[in-house]
Amino acid sequence: MAPTPACALVPPPPALPSARPCALVPTNSGRRRFAVAAASPLVEEAVRATEAEPLTKEDLVAYLASGCKPRSDWRIGTEHEKFGFQVETLRPVNYQQIRDLLNGVADRFGGHRVMEGNNIVGLKQGSQNISMEPGGQIELSGAPLETLHQTRAEVNSHLCQVKAVGEELGIGFLGLGFQPKWALSDMPIMPKAKFEIARNYMPKVGSSGLDMMFRTCSVQVNLDYGSEQDMIMKLRAAIALQPIATAIFANSPFKEGKLSGFLSLRSYTYTDTDSDRTGMLPFVFDSSFGFERYVDYVLDVPMYFVRRNKRHINCTGMSFRDFMAGKLPQVPGERPTLNDWEVHLGSIYPEVRLKRFLEMRGADGGPFSTLCALPAFWVGLLYDDESLRCITDMIADWTSEERDMLRRKVPVTGLKTQFRGGYVRDLAENLVKLAKDGLQRRGHMEAGFLNEVDEVVSTGVTQAEKLAKLYKTMWQHNVDPVFREFIY
Repeated sequence: MAPTPACALVPPPPALPSARPCALVPTNSGRRRFAVAAASPLVEEAVRATEAEPLTKEDLVAYLASGCKPRSDWRIGTEHEKFGFQVETLRPVNYQQIRDLLNGVADRFGGHRVMEGNNIVGLKQGSQNISMEPGGQIELSGAPLETLHQTRAEVNSHLCQVKAVGEELGIGFLGLGFQPKWALSDMPIMPKAKFEIARNYMPKVGSSGLDMMFRTCSVQVNLDYGSEQDMIMKLRAAIALQPIATAIFANSPFKEGKLSGFLSLRSYTYTDTDSDRTGMLPFVFDSSFGFERYVDYVLDVPMYFVRRNKRHINCTGMSFRDFMAGKLPQVPGERPTLNDWEVHLGSIYPEVRLKRFLEMRGADGGPFSTLCALPAFWVGLLYDDESLRCITDMIADWTSEERDMLRRKVPVTGLKTQFRGGYVRDLAENLVKLAKDGLQRRGHMEAGFLNEVDEVVSTGVTQAEKLAKLYKTMWQHNVDPVFREFIY
């Protein structure tokens, strides 16, 4: 049974000073403008940048460059999603129940209600945000924090809050990467305009986009970079190793009440979601890669929408490059703001996403321990110079074909995926050791957050394989016990 956090009903930990304050960003044209950043990785749609002149490509590059920070300002931002379900029926929660949950948390624990029209769609609590995903998944986008101990306190506080209110409403929460029981047609639809735009667009560009939207949950971590070169090293390392993280944290073996044949069905859904905005970004490994090359990539990714006068205007099929040229027929003659750029950056889903920080996106949702272990894994690898150098040397001769092979096969075979005469498990054991060593050198006594990950790689048995064994034995080919035994 998954460990349950101690439920001291306390407010969220006080936010540290934001690692992403407003900054004056110089551009090559000599002009200066304010780049407005949210205190959390979750972009507030209400934030707008005041533009005196049309944006240039140099402005967009400068926007990403403004994410460079001294090491003393590097922070850890953790995001995690979970499935809400009705405890009596095991069915997904509907919007009315989520509305009551969000209002209940706001009334009891505080928080500013985020509204879309007359509908509550989220809460802002200091520098962290609670939001709902398309299928009713509940997400915490955490504050930028200094240590993993603070991350654990934040996760514990959040889970205690939603559990306290959820229990009164007959709602439980489950940490898995893919909805284990219900078909796509059973999933509720949340009343957010941007979800409706994506829901209509996804079937045009892949077979799994709606599954990704409605039936998956992940754990993600956002980390900072110190310079363009530091960003390049970290992004290359994170992309190359993302399949290894997917294998270690694999936790989605079920689909519609049966074994799916995958250890990470969540990860697999992204392989046929929308090729324009997903994948392993091979251009990141070109010698010419930097902020400007990433901007070129994002400029040509099709848009979803623009937000004007509190309305979401469907712009699917058009590129941000079109928008820069004033060629969006939906908003004739209009040109984008930095807030439009920030929103568009968040609408793409590669295995690692670059904004003014790096967002690692390869892990399934999981039990309480996973919510701290995933950030611990990446902090130990990317925030320690020695570990990062070792990784850079390790992946230096990996080919694009090998990286793609790992991305394709790991969702099926996990740690048992073959690689260069060995197995992904061998790579994982080495990486977990590097991560623990990196955490030790940080000096915050954080290595213990990797203990359960250490067990996974030492035994070679992932959480997905443990669930599959329970399904075949104790559960007698019935998936329902997962809701009872692995409820938060």
